[in-house]
Amino acid sequence: MENLIRPVIVVGGSVLLTVLIGWATDLLLRKADARHSETPLWGLLRRGRIPYQLVLCAALLRGSYDQVKLLEDHRTGIGRALTLVLIGSVAWLVIRIAAAVVETSYSRYARVHRDPARVRRVRTQVSLIMRVVSAIVGVMAVAAMLLTFPAMRAAGASLLASAGILGIVAGVAAQSTLSNMFAGLQIAFGDMVRIGDTVVVDGEWGTVEEITLTFLTVRTWDERRITMPVSYFTSKPFENWSRGTPQMTGIVYFHVDHTAPVDAMREKLRDILRECPAWDGRACGLDVTDTTPNTLQVRALVTAKDADDIWTVRVTVREQMVRWLAKEHPYALPRVNTADATPPPARIPGARSSSPDGAAAHHP
Repeated sequence: MENLIRPVIVVGGSVLLTVLIGWATDLLLRKADARHSETPLWGLLRRGRIPYQLVLCAALLRGSYDQVKLLEDHRTGIGRALTLVLIGSVAWLVIRIAAAVVETSYSRYARVHRDPARVRRVRTQVSLIMRVVSAIVGVMAVAAMLLTFPAMRAAGASLLASAGILGIVAGVAAQSTLSNMFAGLQIAFGDMVRIGDTVVVDGEWGTVEEITLTFLTVRTWDERRITMPVSYFTSKPFENWSRGTPQMTGIVYFHVDHTAPVDAMREKLRDILRECPAWDGRACGLDVTDTTPNTLQVRALVTAKDADDIWTVRVTVREQMVRWLAKEHPYALPRVNTADATPPPARIPGARSSSPDGAAAHHP
């Protein structure tokens, strides 16, 4: 009877004590979150209540298991399993706490600094730092789990002896992966590209949506996702429209007839921009930039606060200007001239004409 009651008391007491401690800790975190609403730290720490309770339960069971006379034949296996659970839950809890601290620091920085570019840079660095911390903690947890097995400890000396050779082989085999990892760190702390930046890569225009240690995802304007290794951004040129200030200047080309009213088009451009909310009011202009035998090339210059607004301004100007020309000045639209050629003026008998070298010549 004692052999049955003691395990029940020990296991039940461990679980009950874990629930009580977890409930009390969560209650304290809720009160701290309500009292200090200016910082999200306490609310973020509550996300770690599950690994926290798992750590408590595994630690209590592991500490009291030797006192329980239960499953004597499997004592070693059960003890090692509890140790593995304890190591894994501790690693999980450390990652949650680190994430809460880093997220709190980023939130405070975002509230203090109003510059979107600096905030996006810190956000990129924070996300990559968390990935590095998670990877390091995960590797250490796996190593600690492996060292709980006697066979792994016995093989430790031989593993250390061959570590140099294995390191060289692994470095050669994972050369591309390591280069991408270093490229990811270079992007994060070199401020080359940030999450939320507008970029043009291989002719594709989009917004950087995710940056990891090995790859980068760009969301295009038509909702496609382009995933490429981060080493691409450290080895090839690309356009970053959000670098520095997000303000942009855009152009719209029109091909019109030689008789087009350019001055009236300038006035119409100003009218269109005054009614366009996406125009930031910095600059506008309309000039004739080229001519062909059939058309004039007219360039409209507009400005906006970012890449999304410059696209809106350009399509608005293009649409309304063409509509206005078709309605008010249809003759200004490009056309194919099918009229007969105008002959040169007829010669008047006895008139004087100039020779090719500019000298006057008399005709009889």
